[in-house]
Amino acid sequence: MLREDIKRVEEKLDKLMTPDKKGKKESKFILPKKAKVSFMKAKKNYVILVKVNDNNNVEFKKVQINEQTIMEDGVPRLATRGSTLYYKKMPMFILPKGSVVPIDFQRIYENSLNDGSNIVGYKLLMNAMKLNTIDEKKKIGSGLKIGIGVIVAIVIGYALLTGSG
Repeated sequence: MLREDIKRVEEKLDKLMTPDKKGKKESKFILPKKAKVSFMKAKKNYVILVKVNDNNNVEFKKVQINEQTIMEDGVPRLATRGSTLYYKKMPMFILPKGSVVPIDFQRIYENSLNDGSNIVGYKLLMNAMKLNTIDEKKKIGSGLKIGIGVIVAIVIGYALLTGSG
C-alpha cells in the first residue's frame, strides 16, 4: 500500500518535472522587414544596423555604407570589416548608441585569448587529454600481445626441445 502511494507520487513528480512539449514550438527570431537586406541591396553596401540604446533596447535598421562610414542620428560612425557580422548571409553591425565604432568581435576574441577567458585553450587541453588516454590503452594492448607471444614461443620451444608432442 505504501509502495503504491510512493510510486504514484513519483509518477506525478516526473510529470511535473518534464512538461509535455507537444503542440509547443520554439519561437524563432524573425528579423523585422524594415531591416532585411536583399542580395542587390548588399551589393550596394547596405547593411543591417542593430542599434543598442541606452536603456538596452534594440532597434533594427537598414543603412548604407558610404566611404567606410554609416550616418546614424546625424553622426558618422565607422564601418570596419572587423566589426561586420552576418545573419543569414546578410551583413550586420552592432552599434552601441554612444559609440562611434561598432562592436569589434575580432578584437574581443583576441582579448579573450590574451586574458585566458577563451574556450579554445580548454578544447585543446581536453583533446590532448583524450589522446593521451587512448595512446596509453594502445600501449597496454600491444604489450599484452607481445607478452602472450613470448609465452607461446617458450611453450613451443620447450615442446620441441623435450620432444613431447
